Amino acid sequence: MAPAEFTPSETENSNLPRRTMGFRDLVLFYIVTGISLRWIATAATVGASAVVIWLIAWTAFYLPLALSVMELSSRYPQEGGLYVWSKRAFGEFTGFITGWTYWASNLPYYPAILYFTASNALYIGPARWQSLSNNRAYFLLFALFGLALATSLNLIGLSVGKWLHNLGGIGTWLPIAILFAIAGIAFHRFGSATSFTPTTMVPHMRFHDVLFMATIVFALGGSESASFLGDEIHDARKNLPRGLLAGGAFVTTGYILGTVAVLVALPANEVSGLQGIMQAISKSVERIGLSGAGAIGIVSFAALLITLSNLGAMGAWLAVSARLPFVAGLDRYLPPAFARIHPKWGTPYVALLVQAACGVLFIFLGQAGTSVYGAYEVLVSMGIISYFIPYLFVFASLIRLQREPPGPDVMRIPGGSRAAKIIGVLGFTATLITIAFSVLPAEDDPHKILAVVKIIGLTILLLAVGVFVFVGGKSQAAKRI
Repeated sequence: MAPAEFTPSETENSNLPRRTMGFRDLVLFYIVTGISLRWIATAATVGASAVVIWLIAWTAFYLPLALSVMELSSRYPQEGGLYVWSKRAFGEFTGFITGWTYWASNLPYYPAILYFTASNALYIGPARWQSLSNNRAYFLLFALFGLALATSLNLIGLSVGKWLHNLGGIGTWLPIAILFAIAGIAFHRFGSATSFTPTTMVPHMRFHDVLFMATIVFALGGSESASFLGDEIHDARKNLPRGLLAGGAFVTTGYILGTVAVLVALPANEVSGLQGIMQAISKSVERIGLSGAGAIGIVSFAALLITLSNLGAMGAWLAVSARLPFVAGLDRYLPPAFARIHPKWGTPYVALLVQAACGVLFIFLGQAGTSVYGAYEVLVSMGIISYFIPYLFVFASLIRLQREPPGPDVMRIPGGSRAAKIIGVLGFTATLITIAFSVLPAEDDPHKILAVVKIIGLTILLLAVGVFVFVGGKSQAAKRI
């Protein structure tokens, strides 16, 4: 099969957004989209073996993904990222389905991260703020405000919106540094609260550990994020791979050091994955004997940083996801309005506003009554497999596109085409295994078979809707010609 020709979304276009992101912005962007602080506390609940599980997941999934994105974004730095790569490798339909599943799997992310942010923001103020922890109106208003803020900044452009992402990147690493400092004090005074020995660090691969492995792989996704913004990056062919390598180092060490810090300060049975990293920081401060204004100050400052981190992540992922309907509009799979650029700000404002509208819908689904909340949980289940499907196409595209000779400025995977194919096979296999783990129901699920049927059935439904949209878009595009 001959390589697909570039379409308007894959070429330089004077109507595309302005180039506003440099190397520093990219590093912080990769940090804010690559680290989700809630997974640090979740990992710590497993105990010392979480460190080894992080390393296994990093070797089998994150490193192959980062290397694949490094080469593919250097080969094809155009706006659209994995949408462009899979389209070039396998054709229009595959490219659209890759972008569709990636976009749809992000929809439940918006209420999830905004509710998580709202709960952590309560630690900024005095203890009486915790009375809002079950206040639905507070969570709804906070989520709507957060979404409106992120959307407004992205509408004005990445020249402004990137500062929220950059603050988020800084706010992501500083809480980890605070945790590490607290852990150092706790270790000096009491020793480690968790025993790190060869016996305790070896994963037992019980059912719980298998499911946890899928969670860790989920946490390590995101190294493809900035590639969607290729036409808005200064010297994208050079800076995208360099930014990814630097940002990836912060992501990897952040997760592992954060998990170790929590386990040094607290035993695993005192860590709650549900309450997140703020609970870990608060209890760690108590353990080292801090109290009064000093303890309140540390907890409040960490809460403020985590709030900024998650708002930055929200803004970054909103910008990333909106580029998919934008390039699909350029390629005429969606109505031409999606390809419109704001005349003053140079941003894909229609795609951003539609993305925000979908976010509002999911926020209200998350705040609705029991029956609708059940529907929301079903929609989240729909996204489990669809989140990983695009990664299958990233690794497959890496393998297939080795047939195209790289340009002289392309940053390739060390070892050339042979190494790239091995990396692609490793990443593809790890992703398939993760999908299989993700389908497995929880041990305490009373309807295990129904749970599996629901997840697989809804994934098929999601793909079917994508096929319908693609066929309909192609048909309408043909009529306009």
